[in-house]
Amino acid sequence: MDLLPDLWKQDYWLPPGVTWRDMEQLADSDRPRPQDLLIALPLALGFVALRYVFERFFAPPMGRCLGVKNRLQVTAAPSLKLESFYTQRSRQPTQSEIISLMLSCGKTQRQIETWFRLRRNQDRPCQTKKFGEAAWRFFFYITAFVAGLCCLIDRPWFWDHKECWRQYPVQPMERAHYWYYMLELGFYGSLLLRISVDIKRKDFKEQVIHHLATIFLLSFSYCANYIRIGTLVMLLHDSSDILLESAKMFNYGTGWRKTCDTLFVVFAVVFLVTRLLIFPTKIIHTTLILSMEVFEPFAGYYFFNILLMVLQGLHIFWAGLILRMVYKFLKGKLEKDERSDEESEVEEEEMEKGGEENMDQGDCYWEKSKDTLNSKLSMLTNSCVLNNLTNHRSSVSDRMRKAQ
Repeated sequence: MDLLPDLWKQDYWLPPGVTWRDMEQLADSDRPRPQDLLIALPLALGFVALRYVFERFFAPPMGRCLGVKNRLQVTAAPSLKLESFYTQRSRQPTQSEIISLMLSCGKTQRQIETWFRLRRNQDRPCQTKKFGEAAWRFFFYITAFVAGLCCLIDRPWFWDHKECWRQYPVQPMERAHYWYYMLELGFYGSLLLRISVDIKRKDFKEQVIHHLATIFLLSFSYCANYIRIGTLVMLLHDSSDILLESAKMFNYGTGWRKTCDTLFVVFAVVFLVTRLLIFPTKIIHTTLILSMEVFEPFAGYYFFNILLMVLQGLHIFWAGLILRMVYKFLKGKLEKDERSDEESEVEEEEMEKGGEENMDQGDCYWEKSKDTLNSKLSMLTNSCVLNNLTNHRSSVSDRMRKAQ
């Protein structure tokens, strides 16, 4: 603290009339110190390593039990020029770029478009990878929630939020709350460290903002001894995240549609109640209004509440996505997570067009995909649509013979 006098100026962190010396009344083991946050970095690295082990050895057998299977993927035919353009310039060429590639590669426009669509689909994450990420987050959230609930349920501020500010800042910190803070901080740090290699979803930017706001929120609340209200924020957020990740796990499996739908409905209810009702009326009300009964506004007060408002804004954004999914679910049209990564062309279109478009790739490519096409044709032969079409053609032939 002596090295950074301006950063740790007590006017920024503590209410008027409160100094760092007031917190020194507590024993070292009961007092939060800024240097304690340094342990979050090795914890984040430890979570990254633990996650690798989990996704490598534990997630695959779990996925097999739930019937998680990677969908059949048709690879794009090798082309040095197209591959170079794809990796160095753009994954989705413009019309003028397609014309230029047609001239340089000697292919038709349809072949170029097909090649880029297939190539983009090759980079799409497989189901097992999605399942591994969801399973890892599920196990952390459920562990953190159960542990947090056990160490908070018998504390007075869990039931009466005015207790969050009683005798502030001389509030001793329990060891369980210290580790609750550090583990949550390390976990969100690990999410930021791996964000470049994790599956990118539609709300990628919002996720980054959420992780950064959470880290700043945890760090500030720890240093300013907002431990009590901070633990309530963490517990509230983990409660709905458990249901979200469990619903994803069953969604990636096979034969768990009813279970997935049930978990999704429960998640939607819990999320809307906790994030749009309890969070603003209880948590933000406690920090914004009830705290003013104990001290006057200061810089840290505004900073802390602004971060809570940022989280609330993200809650509203995600609530909109959830309500949209609920609407589609009730209409019977819900097919996937609204946040999930999605190629510009949907996978169903790819499967329908795959056989016809692959023939344009040349004889060499045809040989590679012949088995796949044969299997699709055999499936189509048994389909009701094709059988009805065959019966219709037979009846037409009979009528023609009779007419003759």
